[in-house]
Amino acid sequence: MSYEILGITVLWIFLYGYLIVASIDFGAGFYSFFSLITGKRHRIHPIVERYLAPVWEVTNVFLVFFFVGIIGFFPETAYYYGTSLLVPGSIAIVLLAIRGVYYVYSQYGNRNNKFYMFLYGVSGLLIPASLSIVLTLSEGGYIHENNGVVSLDYHALFTSGYSWSVVVLAIVSVLYISAMFLTYYAGKAKDKEALEILRRYALFWSVPTILCSFWVFFSIQRHNLEHFTKMVDNAWFFVASFICYAIAVYLVWKRRRLQISFVMVMLQFGFAFFGYGKSHLPYILVPYLTLHEHFTNKSMALALVIVFLLGLLVLVPSLYLLLRLFLFDAHYVRGKLSKK
Repeated sequence: MSYEILGITVLWIFLYGYLIVASIDFGAGFYSFFSLITGKRHRIHPIVERYLAPVWEVTNVFLVFFFVGIIGFFPETAYYYGTSLLVPGSIAIVLLAIRGVYYVYSQYGNRNNKFYMFLYGVSGLLIPASLSIVLTLSEGGYIHENNGVVSLDYHALFTSGYSWSVVVLAIVSVLYISAMFLTYYAGKAKDKEALEILRRYALFWSVPTILCSFWVFFSIQRHNLEHFTKMVDNAWFFVASFICYAIAVYLVWKRRRLQISFVMVMLQFGFAFFGYGKSHLPYILVPYLTLHEHFTNKSMALALVIVFLLGLLVLVPSLYLLLRLFLFDAHYVRGKLSKK
């Protein structure tokens, strides 16, 4: 395996990890706000809070690794994406800051303040919407270079059906992934009332998630026919994703094996995400950046690969210990202090 393939694979793994962990975090924040305005806060908020308390600090580690890595492996991404992502990137940073402030505020202030809860909940939907623009731009047609000046065509971006399909999919996927995980978590906590509420959320958002997935798939055909053709050539990724989706929804519908159900959700997005990434190669940004022509030198690549693999070897066991010792502790999950 070449350094280029190894490097982009490691980066894609970090981005996939962020997709899953951040989706649960962002969706949980929205459901916490939604439960407040619908009068169901006392039913599902304890489940949401027990998840968020030990996990929120580590969510952005995956994102930081990815952005550092993409610039390290492909230095010219800073040139092309730096200017064009100035506005959407700044919006995402502000929204992430709002969530960080809320986490601190909630420990010392009034957790039931509707205004702060509104900012917290809505930011959880706007962050993935703003970050998804990176994937949209990578398809080409939005970023232009003229006489050494890189610019973003906002008119093309905001009037593109493909662009909006990605944004909508990012939002509904967050709500779907989070609801599926929280359903499993409520079941593990043996909180039947919360389980039924979150189960309804999961089943509800499963429908727009799969519909938006098809919307994105066929929007790519109109926007980037070459990429669409490669996706068809790698269709088994997406067929496997749909099968995992069907199994996950069926298990939640029947209230059976909720842990396996969420594993199927992870596999559903894993197959789709890596199928999309594989079919996108060799382009990093159409038509300006490619995997092989714009890769860093071999010495830098070797150093980065080693560092990022070591990062994975440290991060994954750390997350496992965090989940094992806190999140899925038999006493903690039921709202009790661990007796271990």
